[in-house]
Amino acid sequence: MGDRVGIVGGGAAGLAAAVTAARLGAQVTVLEGNDRPGRKLLATGNGRCNLGNENLALENYYTKRPEMLGLFLGHFGREETRAFFQSMGLMVKSRRGGLYPVCDQAAAVLDVLRCEAAAQGVETVAGCRVEQVEKARRTGGIRVLGAGQEFRFDRVILACGGRAAPKTGSDGSGYVLAERLGHSLVDTVPALVQLQCGEDYFKAVSGVRADAELRVLHRGRTAARERGELQLTDRGISGIPVFQFSRVVNYILKDLEEKGVPAGKRQVEVAVNFLPDYTEEEFVRLAAGRKILGVGRTVEEFFTGVLHKKLMLLFIRLAGLKPSQDAGSADREKLGRVWELCRNWVVHVTGSGSYDSAQACAGGVPLDEVTLELESKKQPGIYFAGEILDVDGKCGGYNLHWAWCSGSIAGRAAAGGRAGKPFAEGGNGRKRPGR
Repeated sequence: MGDRVGIVGGGAAGLAAAVTAARLGAQVTVLEGNDRPGRKLLATGNGRCNLGNENLALENYYTKRPEMLGLFLGHFGREETRAFFQSMGLMVKSRRGGLYPVCDQAAAVLDVLRCEAAAQGVETVAGCRVEQVEKARRTGGIRVLGAGQEFRFDRVILACGGRAAPKTGSDGSGYVLAERLGHSLVDTVPALVQLQCGEDYFKAVSGVRADAELRVLHRGRTAARERGELQLTDRGISGIPVFQFSRVVNYILKDLEEKGVPAGKRQVEVAVNFLPDYTEEEFVRLAAGRKILGVGRTVEEFFTGVLHKKLMLLFIRLAGLKPSQDAGSADREKLGRVWELCRNWVVHVTGSGSYDSAQACAGGVPLDEVTLELESKKQPGIYFAGEILDVDGKCGGYNLHWAWCSGSIAGRAAAGGRAGKPFAEGGNGRKRPGR
């Protein structure tokens, strides 16, 4: 009989760890707090499950130890992701750089993971919220307590997620377990989340979508820059480019809070350029060339066709003009201000959506507190996988790839294998359920 491996959390990382460890002959038990594993996985990629990416460059991830993350990604890259899922029967395709199941169904990804886990003899204990993980000093091994039950394992993998989407089970309880084991935590903040702004006019532009370049401004420099489709809400800004740098903004806001800056003054500037493809010269020619349209037209008519109507009406008002006034006699400086707002609209972010609406959680157990096999340096025999660690990625399948990557490395190591190339050889044959 193989070593007894307990996995706390049956999400993406936990299931990847379970399958990997079981294929290597371990007796695997998954302790899942929900009524069934993988609930959070069903919501990924708008139900289509963007399960990875062709480009796994470190610039698409955030962590305080990028050199370690690079080593982990080197063990388990995009080809290993394909091999892992194809070994379970899931067909994978690439679309605009992202990896998806051919059927475009997140449910299929979860189904093949569950089926493979069952075929490999993995036992799942649902409705088991783990309350304690500790070394069994007298008898050896690791003692796990949850839902009024006691479990004994040779090794344990903590894969219980972070704080994002707590209704799916990622409620931060894994951090409590990690701290009780002696680990520290990198402060957590919501990531991949919409941002809230202090301006009171956002209801007037709610629903507008537009291609834009956005810059996060902090201490006189650009802290982050993204390009993509900006979405305006009644409370602020959203869309993929906003999601990408939301964790940067939230850490700045957290830093301001810790420094004692009053709530009303904690804000981060974001500059929006709705005409990012125009050079300075081209923009000057654009503005100059429209002067002829000012004859016999209102200010609103003069700017019609530049940007979305809601945006132009807002910028006209912000510049101190009235949409109905004659453009030909309008103040030239104020007209110029409207043009400037098209390229440099500065809004003030005061907060973000909560963990309830975040797609990921930044922060967690530091990578320098684990080995290259993701084993705890403080408590040998305990491993970590997934979002509980201080790794979070941008939109595009990066966070799920980290789940498969870390889950496979931790699962292999906990089963007594080496990190190596976990899925270069495919599965180790199937066990009968219950063996």
